[in-house]
Amino acid sequence: MKVSVVLLSYNSQKTIGSTITTAAEVSDDIHVVDSFSTDGTIDILQSMGVQIVQHPFENYGRQRNWAIRELPLRYSWELHLDADERLSPGLIEEIRRLDDEPAGGVEGYFLPRWVRFLGRVLRHGGLCPTWHMRLFRRGKGKCEDRLYDQHFYVEGATKRLRYPLIDDIQLDLSEWTTRHNRWSDAEVLELRKPLKERGTLGKGRDNPVEKKKALRERYYGLPLFVRPFILFAYRYVVRLGILDGREGFVFYVLQTFWFRFLIDAKLWEAKRMEQGATMPERIA
Repeated sequence: MKVSVVLLSYNSQKTIGSTITTAAEVSDDIHVVDSFSTDGTIDILQSMGVQIVQHPFENYGRQRNWAIRELPLRYSWELHLDADERLSPGLIEEIRRLDDEPAGGVEGYFLPRWVRFLGRVLRHGGLCPTWHMRLFRRGKGKCEDRLYDQHFYVEGATKRLRYPLIDDIQLDLSEWTTRHNRWSDAEVLELRKPLKERGTLGKGRDNPVEKKKALRERYYGLPLFVRPFILFAYRYVVRLGILDGREGFVFYVLQTFWFRFLIDAKLWEAKRMEQGATMPERIA
């Protein structure tokens, strides 16, 4: 299989080098869509000889679909990565063995993704793996039009690969929580849309992303402010996230509880403002 690789980047100097290095193991056609980085990201990319284009960022879905539509990709299959995701050695070999015309009319492949947080792969909590459609035939895949937690979907048959993509989070906690604060704003805007407008995903009994979407909607059907506690208990206790050590404890508290509680608080705040409730004065 001949593969073109597409990456999105913004101030990604800590991880972009290893991402490009592993991507180069499966492709000689690597394109990076950068959102005007101000750190050393561009210098690193230029030193590695990849194709760079800068494009203003609106949201992840629109940025990815712009890349699909506009980039001059050389090959008939495209692999989409984030700037902090790297291919495991097993996944590199697995992609190399794929046929350009796979049996059964397969048009896309789901990749298992592992999360590496504070230097530790989180192997519990229902996170190992999560499934993402990232490798698909040109013209067959798009990214759903969702402001946060968007996924690619494919028209046609799909399969799952065995070896993982590593989401190697190297942001310090200040930047990580800052970004999650911004993402909570995006999720609130998304949740205030009618249900039928919250993105579109491919259907199918064996589509793990469609299953995730269904679980997400079930989660948001639970009571406001109660559901973050339920989700934390599910991931940390029921799904044994407690076995992921201190790194896992920090992750599950911040990502599973704090982030989701923040979304609920902002939803509650937006509803109060809609109803004309007055907010208390701030003390100088």
